[in-house]
Amino acid sequence: MSTKHARRTAALALVAALGVSTLAACGGSDSTGSSGDGGGTKSKTVTLVSHDSFNASPAVLKAFTKETGYTVKVLKSGDAGEALNKEILTKGSPQGDVFFGVDNTLLSRALDNGLFTPYKAKGLDRVAADTQLDAAKNRVTPIDTGDICVNYDKKYFADKKLAPPQTFDDLIKPQYKNLLVTENVATSSPGLGFLLGTVAHAGDSGWQDYWKKLKANGVQVVDSWEQAYNESFSGSAGGKKANGDRPLVVSYASSPPAEVLYSEPQPKVAPTGVATGTCFRQIEFAGLLGGAKNEAGGKALLDFLISGRFQADMPLNMFVNPVVKAVPLPPLFTEFGATVDQPETVAPDKIAANREQWIQTWTSLVVK
Repeated sequence: MSTKHARRTAALALVAALGVSTLAACGGSDSTGSSGDGGGTKSKTVTLVSHDSFNASPAVLKAFTKETGYTVKVLKSGDAGEALNKEILTKGSPQGDVFFGVDNTLLSRALDNGLFTPYKAKGLDRVAADTQLDAAKNRVTPIDTGDICVNYDKKYFADKKLAPPQTFDDLIKPQYKNLLVTENVATSSPGLGFLLGTVAHAGDSGWQDYWKKLKANGVQVVDSWEQAYNESFSGSAGGKKANGDRPLVVSYASSPPAEVLYSEPQPKVAPTGVATGTCFRQIEFAGLLGGAKNEAGGKALLDFLISGRFQADMPLNMFVNPVVKAVPLPPLFTEFGATVDQPETVAPDKIAANREQWIQTWTSLVVK
């Protein structure tokens, strides 16, 4: 549900699209010299590298600075897949200290490339066990979860007197021809999550035929979540401004609350809905980058990302679910977001073994 979910988890934040600024840094100043746990003058800045959808309340990041003495600098590096690729290319000499936004669709790529220094964050015992996919080595820390789902423009379907789709099978029906926009699975974590959802739904032997039918039914593919949701999708605030003409989009189950929160005046009913039979569960992680210049600051930041203060701040900033079990969701999030009781999932080892081949096959079927 992060990007912006997005992965999100994306891979979900609609804040940038709706004209709300995000914080690049807060308070403090840098000091030169060596950093990390060793001697010398430690840097007072800790750099968080993330996908474009990271967002946090200024007061929350200022609280981190007050508690630790470290100022957070956020370096946004594109969609989740793009941001991860950049870190792989700079392995050992990273752009920052902590990377946020790698999700379960891409996790094995990050781990196989040895991007992270193991660190067991303080408070990890409060994090839901089923999100700790690297519990044996603690190379990454789970931060949030979200459900990648098709969203629909309620007004479009009401005007057309057409029931919106609810399942994967609905999307290939002729009445929904030329209505769906999704993201490229090679560059976008929501796009990849949607592909994995179709693999789980149609099976190893059926997903390719499903995508052939989806392509024949006019699915549009764009590079990123931001482009799909904020430009092509007719139901979002950004899409309306951009004259988007697709009333179906791959986004998140928590996208509708964002549309409500940033509308003036706030509507009583969300303008967008969620096809809950099209969802894939996403888990987003953060990790201490190998070669980080400020290792001590990076560890402190990872501790903070699973603190109650930061976890409670996430739902209405990145529109994702906390992984800390005791953190409640805000009323607006629960009232307007969709509850997905049975999202599609794919086992991490199966994703690791098949992801690259699935991406290549999908690319040959859909975009070439």
